[in-house]
Amino acid sequence: MTKIIDGKKISANIKEEIKLEVERITEGGQRAPGLAVVIVGENPASKVYVNSKVKTCGALGIYSEKYNLDSEITESELLKLIEELNDKEEIDGILVQLPLPKHIDEDKIIEAIKPNKDVDGFHPINLGKLVIGKNGFKSCTPYGIMELLKRYELDLNGKDVVIVGRSNIVGKPLSIMLTNKNATVTLCHSRTKNLAEKTLNADIVIVAIGREKFLTEDMVKEGSIVIDVGINRNKLGKLCGDVDFENVSKKTSLITPVPGGVGPMTIAMLMKNTVKSRVEKI
Repeated sequence: MTKIIDGKKISANIKEEIKLEVERITEGGQRAPGLAVVIVGENPASKVYVNSKVKTCGALGIYSEKYNLDSEITESELLKLIEELNDKEEIDGILVQLPLPKHIDEDKIIEAIKPNKDVDGFHPINLGKLVIGKNGFKSCTPYGIMELLKRYELDLNGKDVVIVGRSNIVGKPLSIMLTNKNATVTLCHSRTKNLAEKTLNADIVIVAIGREKFLTEDMVKEGSIVIDVGINRNKLGKLCGDVDFENVSKKTSLITPVPGGVGPMTIAMLMKNTVKSRVEKI
């Protein structure tokens, strides 16, 4: 029988652990961890994400600063703000909400953040550390997926894993994290031939491409584990993932729902990274 992977519950447990860690830091006479969140423009989804991050900081005792910037801000002005935040002692983590307006080079902005404040885990230095197995900041969504697998006590040793989607934010870093745990990973994308053949042979299938109900029942084997990273809205405006949950779940042993699966884990791991940044400075 299919078991649902409850990301909401696991993320709540992680946040409780973080809250206790923050209390230990402040009771010891040290300042609380600090996170700066920068948003450029009026993207409605970005505003929701940013507000949620700031609210979570407050609930966990993490100090936060929010910067709402006009969409017309120049690249050099944004870089100047990042430079100031890099030097600001009470800020341990800097998050610039993506996407940015087209006139701003996202790579340049990410690379301007000090690697030891890059709590999103997007800086080339942190990605490089991930590749060679060193201790850096891990991208929050793949980090959250790894934490879900860990807390459900899933042994990845020798498992065949297929990831559909090769983004720098999810697919690529996740493939490295899984490889570091001795899984055998196939990273698929829009040019992959015979995709269904590959997913059918996988013990674990992870989908992160942003296409509603892309993964169907005939693409997974009996007893497999399916992780759905997608967040889409169907014709009725209802949130749904990249997986045809209703039908695929009939064959899986474990599956994440949307919402309530991977989503809540991303913010939890952002908070975990922020606290890690603070602890490393103490």
